[in-house]
Amino acid sequence: MKIKDLTRVALFTALIAAGAFLRIPIPYVPFTLQFLFTTLAGLLLGGKLGAVSVACYVVLGLLGVPIFAEGGGLSYVFQPTFGYLIGFCAGAFATGHIAGRTESPSIKRLLLACFAGLAIVYAFGMVYYWAIATFYLGTGIGLWTLFLYCFLLAVPGDILLCFLAAFLGKRLLPILNKGRT
Repeated sequence: MKIKDLTRVALFTALIAAGAFLRIPIPYVPFTLQFLFTTLAGLLLGGKLGAVSVACYVVLGLLGVPIFAEGGGLSYVFQPTFGYLIGFCAGAFATGHIAGRTESPSIKRLLLACFAGLAIVYAFGMVYYWAIATFYLGTGIGLWTLFLYCFLLAVPGDILLCFLAAFLGKRLLPILNKGRT
């Protein structure tokens, strides 16, 4: 890995951590800017490096650095929202993979990549939330409640973040690609 790539991965790891603290509290799953920065990591770094930056963030949090929305530490894997963190990693990879199929992706392709990443994040997050609530916490969560609090209340903001990420990606990719040649 080149120094420039390491620097970009570290930058996005820091941005994702900062995004965890820029949040709007809503029941069950707080709305944060983590999704914006994980999506941008995929768009601007590509699938592999984008996923690496998210994985670095997750590892730092699991090692005890309090950079998750609700703290940090190894026990965080038992938090119902940990599935979203796994989803961020997979979503960044998919976003970067879809967007990176062409050197100069259209805004339509960037939006498709962002929405694909969003779907992956929510799939991981909601399934994990349900499993932890049901099997670990023993509290259970009904499908309607899960859908309402873990999707309906949060997804409008994340849809806006998809448009913002696609716009920023369209503006920043030519600058980053120019530096690679």
